[in-house]
Amino acid sequence: MQSKEFKIEGMSCQHCVMAVKKELSSLAVESAEVEIGKAKVIFDETKVTEEQIINAIEEAGYKVIEN
Repeated sequence: MQSKEFKIEGMSCQHCVMAVKKELSSLAVESAEVEIGKAKVIFDETKVTEEQIINAIEEAGYKVIEN
């Protein structure tokens, strides 16, 4: 398992949090703790890639800031 925190630009409310959670739940992630401005995701890198997680966050309408 791998744990990674993604910094997210453009989130401002709980609706934003729910939109990101919804997109991440469509992936095979172990858990996702989402709050305004960031998401901490625990995932099995053999099932889902960082790129897929970033794409899901961007699909929700937000931008991932490179760490």
